[in-house]
Amino acid sequence: MNDLLQAFFNLNVILTYLPDLWKGLVVTVELSVLVVITGFAIGIGLALLRTLENRVINTFIVLYADILRALPPLMLIVVGFFGLPYLGLKPSGFGTAWTVLAMVLSAFTEELVFAGINALPKGQSEAARASGLTRWQVLIYVVLPQAIRLVIAPLTSRTIATVKNTSLASVVAVPDLLAEASAALGYSSNASPLFAAALGYLLILFPLVIFSRRLESRLRWTH
Repeated sequence: MNDLLQAFFNLNVILTYLPDLWKGLVVTVELSVLVVITGFAIGIGLALLRTLENRVINTFIVLYADILRALPPLMLIVVGFFGLPYLGLKPSGFGTAWTVLAMVLSAFTEELVFAGINALPKGQSEAARASGLTRWQVLIYVVLPQAIRLVIAPLTSRTIATVKNTSLASVVAVPDLLAEASAALGYSSNASPLFAAALGYLLILFPLVIFSRRLESRLRWTH
């Protein structure tokens, strides 16, 4: 038992590398916030564009969403980081992870929000148009809030999954929480920094899980 505690819960090792772990936690939070905001904004925008029912635009959006939902984010991050320099582009690891994870989240968001829009009765849009609102005003102020309310549960689940996927950024030298914990593990030959990193992820994700549960409960449709 003592060997287990020394290997995984060594307080001295954790305290030694705590400043580095804290810096990694800050990077993880920054990346998560940027990815979620960007992914939601792009995804909602694509869902609204898809309601225009333009065949060319819709074909592009469907292909975009289907391809990004099908491919593993890790593969996209690695290909983007190591492949783009051959095209004359030199993206940073942080920028690559941000772009890829935001695009993947936007693909899922687009599909969910568009499904929510289609699930609403057509009469609501027609009534709103009859009151003098423009098509875009109806979409933004009438349709979109209700559509998001319908799909809030899968949206929050996807958000949590996306935040966890930020750990993939460590493979392209982003000094996030997992990268710092892995480096500390190598330097100390002790797994305690990984335990501390797990607590860090719990610190981020547990409040998010609780918030999402309360949000789902508050916005749940009542009959």
